[in-house]
Amino acid sequence: MEMLGNRRLGVTQQQAWEALNDPETLKKCIPGCDKFELTGENQYTVALAVKIGPVSAKFNGKVSLADIEPPNSYKLSFEGQGGVAGFAKGSSSVSLKPVADGSEGCELDYTVQAQVGGKIAQLGQRLIDGAAKSTADDFFKRFEAEMQSRYGPPPAETPAEEAPAEKTGAMAGFMQKLGIGRKSDKAADEKTDEKPSERPGE
Repeated sequence: MEMLGNRRLGVTQQQAWEALNDPETLKKCIPGCDKFELTGENQYTVALAVKIGPVSAKFNGKVSLADIEPPNSYKLSFEGQGGVAGFAKGSSSVSLKPVADGSEGCELDYTVQAQVGGKIAQLGQRLIDGAAKSTADDFFKRFEAEMQSRYGPPPAETPAEEAPAEKTGAMAGFMQKLGIGRKSDKAADEKTDEKPSERPGE
């Protein structure tokens, strides 16, 4: 199974990085997770309940982080055993970057490659892929809710849109002070041009 995606988050890159490295936050946000504990340097033990179609199981496993580049990216590998339901193992890459248009928040890119075996593998690729996508969507909904409760809602974009107009007004005023584009002076010039033409008729 392979999955990749991109998400825009309403928090700063540093805030997102800290949350994605916090076991308690991950435990809250991963659907069905009741254990996510640090056991060594960049090593975690994980326990979560999984339901894919008619198969339900509790997986126990471990997660390891590598190639860590704060606050930009890391890679993780995982493996878990679900008893008769089967097993899962794989890897994932996670990267964070500022939003391209310079507005608030950051973007998260991720890829996941996984292998499953046992009863789960017999369910079919479509069902497995659908469950994986649903789990990812659920995770990011919880993650966004957690970030809002921690840092507040993302700032409205209206003030950012108004800023350029304010800058334009300030710039126009500055240009007028320099004698560029002074409409009042042009109007005055037009009036002075009209006065000599009126004098011969007086």
